[in-house]
Amino acid sequence: MNSSLRYQQWVEWNLQPFETNVDALLDALVSDYRINGKDVKWCETLVDVHLRPFFGELSASKVDSALIREYIEKRKKPDPVRGRKGAANATINHELALLRRAFNLAASDDPPRVARVPKIPALEENNTRKGFFEYEHYMALFKALPDHIRPILSFGYYTGCRRGEVLGLRWDQVDLLRGMVRLEVGETKNDDARGIPLIGELLAILRLRREERDAKHPDCPWVFFHENGNQIRSIKNAWANACQRAGLWDEATKKPTRLFHDLRRSGVRNLVRAGVSEKVAQRISGHKTRAVFDRYNITTEADLFDAVAKQQAFLDQQKAAHKTAAIADRHTIGTQSTKATKN
Repeated sequence: MNSSLRYQQWVEWNLQPFETNVDALLDALVSDYRINGKDVKWCETLVDVHLRPFFGELSASKVDSALIREYIEKRKKPDPVRGRKGAANATINHELALLRRAFNLAASDDPPRVARVPKIPALEENNTRKGFFEYEHYMALFKALPDHIRPILSFGYYTGCRRGEVLGLRWDQVDLLRGMVRLEVGETKNDDARGIPLIGELLAILRLRREERDAKHPDCPWVFFHENGNQIRSIKNAWANACQRAGLWDEATKKPTRLFHDLRRSGVRNLVRAGVSEKVAQRISGHKTRAVFDRYNITTEADLFDAVAKQQAFLDQQKAAHKTAAIADRHTIGTQSTKATKN
């Protein structure tokens, strides 16, 4: 065997680890979501419905910029037969982020399973929602939800936490004596630990939830659980039905006009409205939008408790104003009814 042929065989042998199919990379991605307690159902849906049919059978080394552009064009193309619009840029970005994560995981394996990570762009997003929950919206939905779902709504409204952070909350993360929730590294979207102070109505709700857990399901580790003691993993159907009953519903699209993520946006806005500094508000919500904030994240727990105390005062004012307006409306209606009877 001449040296040229031996060299060729050596090259082929060393390239074998990098000829992994994208299917295997996506399997590892889903496994990573499951191991780290992330939203594996959401991940599996995007992988199985969109990424796997297009990329799955390809060798990882064949994924390049041209193929990524082809995927983007395919996703943006409307489907008139099924009556579907093309996917929005934000939707495509979520899918591409999963693909990017799959390649990064493979590249960080020992030994690496891909020779390179393709450049995967992020599309401009111009369809960002700007929905908010005013207090009357919150109360209308609270009344329309089942009893075991209401605490989830309250936690999202008062803290601005992400849905996954709320549904995955365990009792070992909650200190009811000090009024503090701890989200550790790996339990948040950006993998940063943070503390969330609990006061007022939210603390009272969690104390009642703990009493119910202790009485009915003492071994249940989850803060938010079904009546049978199992973890609540999804509130999609309950949310949609409650929004319809609460008047937060678009008949044209047959969809709710308020999403759970609107609670996150509202929680941050309420903190800022109450006079809390943006720096402290970002610490509570877990937003990381500025490099300077990341470098100088030195707020104390005292700042956090002061922040939610201001928020509670602000929301109490809203609640009082809402009750006063409701009483005034009933008085006006009663007066009009009396006049109508006399006439």
